[in-house]
Amino acid sequence: MSDAPWQPGASLDVIKQSAALRACIRDYMQQHTVLEVVTPALSSAGSTDPNIHSFRAGNYYLHTSPEFPMKRLLAAYACDIYQIATVFRDGESGRNHNAEFSLLEWYRVGSDHLKLIDDVLALLQRVAQQFNRRCPAPNIIRYTEIVATLCEKSFQDVCVADVKKVFLHHNRSYPDAIGNDLDAALDLLIDEFVVAEFEPDQITVMLDYPASQASLARVSVNARQIPIAERFEIYWGRLELANGFHELSDSAEQRARFEKDQRIRRARGQQSVPMDEHLLQALASGLPDCAGVALGLDRLLMVLSNQQSIDQVLAFSTERA
Repeated sequence: MSDAPWQPGASLDVIKQSAALRACIRDYMQQHTVLEVVTPALSSAGSTDPNIHSFRAGNYYLHTSPEFPMKRLLAAYACDIYQIATVFRDGESGRNHNAEFSLLEWYRVGSDHLKLIDDVLALLQRVAQQFNRRCPAPNIIRYTEIVATLCEKSFQDVCVADVKKVFLHHNRSYPDAIGNDLDAALDLLIDEFVVAEFEPDQITVMLDYPASQASLARVSVNARQIPIAERFEIYWGRLELANGFHELSDSAEQRARFEKDQRIRRARGQQSVPMDEHLLQALASGLPDCAGVALGLDRLLMVLSNQQSIDQVLAFSTERA
């Protein structure tokens, strides 16, 4: 397309492919009896996650995900639901990021994260067929095992110094700004030494995240008796597409995690945001056993249409808005 700022970033063919992708998803969900819902983009609460930044809109926040109001629907009606939502995250820009983007979010009642992985893979298989693309068999890997192998010690014993040693051994620069943040160090290790090696046409499912990265997921122990988050991420090539959880239903534990987020925000000099009390009340009333996943539709379209930048699959990126 033209570089003129009024021109769309996506070609007409890609815009048609975007419409076809959404139609294919809706057809899949209808066949599997998953109800489409619509929830507000505005909320009285923001995201407490220190790594996610909400846009303010007067006395409200633009949602970074439809997850919280969808869980309120789950607590009220206990049925499988999905939504294709436009979401907003401040400070996100780049080849694979835009401040405004599309998420497919859906929940399966009576399911855990392992069953939901099969559901996501089945959907990817369906849309790949629609686009005449081969959907490769998934490669299953485990976060804690990879870290233990790279650091050459049991995962429970890994510290920031061990991660830094891996970087030095491979003559890679290591940002000292990470300080004592072990989770940040581990994520950098995964990005630099694992995700960077993913083959372009390979689907990878990553499991067994450390319990400290549970976020909104339940925590259990794996076969090695290591506490892990019941969550997963799915990559196509090196592009992260989906992040899913066996959803935490304990209101007190979720409040404690939100409060921990707020402490981290204050320590980083970030502004605190209101916690979602409506969500906490819904959890206290009883969230059914369920699993949920958020899948980035723009990134999926990048893969399916062989585009190298998110700007090429959006009618108008933030820079063109």
